[in-house]
Amino acid sequence: MFVTGRLPLLVALGAVPVVLLSLAGVNAWIGAAGWLLLCAAAALGDAALAPDPRVLRVNRDEPARALLGQRVETGMWLTNPGERRVRGRMRDAWQPTAGAPEARIPIDVPAGERRRVTVPLAPRRRGELRSEFVAVRADGPLGLAGRQATVTSRGSIRVLPPFTARRHLPSRLARLRELDGNTSVQVRGQGTEFDSLREYVRGDDVRSIDWRATARAGTTMLRTWRPERDRHVVIVIDTGRTAAARVGDGVRLDAAMEAALLLAALASRAGDHTHLLMFDRTTRARVTRVDGPSLLPALVDAMATVEPQLIDTDWDAAFAAVRSLTSRPSLVVLLTAQDAPDAARGFLGSLPALARRAHVLVGTVTDAERVPAADAADAAAAYREADAERASRDAAAVAAEVARAGGEAISADAEALPPRIADRYLALKAAGRL
Repeated sequence: MFVTGRLPLLVALGAVPVVLLSLAGVNAWIGAAGWLLLCAAAALGDAALAPDPRVLRVNRDEPARALLGQRVETGMWLTNPGERRVRGRMRDAWQPTAGAPEARIPIDVPAGERRRVTVPLAPRRRGELRSEFVAVRADGPLGLAGRQATVTSRGSIRVLPPFTARRHLPSRLARLRELDGNTSVQVRGQGTEFDSLREYVRGDDVRSIDWRATARAGTTMLRTWRPERDRHVVIVIDTGRTAAARVGDGVRLDAAMEAALLLAALASRAGDHTHLLMFDRTTRARVTRVDGPSLLPALVDAMATVEPQLIDTDWDAAFAAVRSLTSRPSLVVLLTAQDAPDAARGFLGSLPALARRAHVLVGTVTDAERVPAADAADAAAAYREADAERASRDAAAVAAEVARAGGEAISADAEALPPRIADRYLALKAAGRL
């Protein structure tokens, strides 16, 4: 049972007859008590006459997936197989991060009919959103009170990473087309594939002249090259405790996902095979042997429900999992946070074995560029400046150790890291180092 706002108004209206009865010589307390009893009886009778909301049947009509930060409309059909009209309000039991409206939604379902109700959502967190039931309030004939019940109806929506780094993709694809020889720019490097022959033009690299073809054609012929295809790119995202650190408006894990999606989209267009591994001490997500248009949907679907774990990552096990994905990786991109020399010992100890088998990039998400303290007399600002300086030196020391282990360290803030890794991938393709 519940009461509506009409009941307090009805009780307040009783002040008039109570005053009149007191003027007529009746005890005011007796009049007030009688009025309250009358109002309570009216409310109880109204609730008893209200239709039972449990007769409603709920059938959901909602999308299976949605992007983080975008509004999505979920719907449901309310069917009333009973003999009485159900008027009232309802609320869908999504968790707070779903962004459902706080106000209850009015409903009016005639007997033997059904009505569709729309519930807009604005997800504020990626992952799996669930609703286990719908709370329904059916008003009584007088609108003073009614009956409330929960109707079991399970619904779920998977909220996917937003992939905001997509805006960097067109410019990188244009550069990729240049490397592939679709424009007049040609590249040559160790490990590139022979593409075609064309006539020599002043300014071309004379080392690319094909003398046998020149002798046959009677004019100087030049070999053109294109980057090799069918390379294997393995992206490893660290989901250990360092991935939970706040960076900008999110956590390091979210920024690593953006970098992985941009690189995967670029590598797929370049004709390479992309593998994803999200790991701490066990595999949290894995995508392999998926190419073409199905790659990005598979990646975002696998990433959606993964959260950082407050444990240290087992890098020996992680690199063993990399070897299980492909026996011949050309590029391994490790998206982690190795910015403290003491904490990075296990990572640095396992890295050389991997670096001997593939080119390794270690991408680290850092805070935005720090601003020097404006007032040296401010003790808090001075301590923050000193802490930032120490963190910067520690990160530089770890980057130097990564280079000595055979890897290549790239660090940037959450906005700059995805395009920097994509640019480095293109540079390696152009140089024929994959």
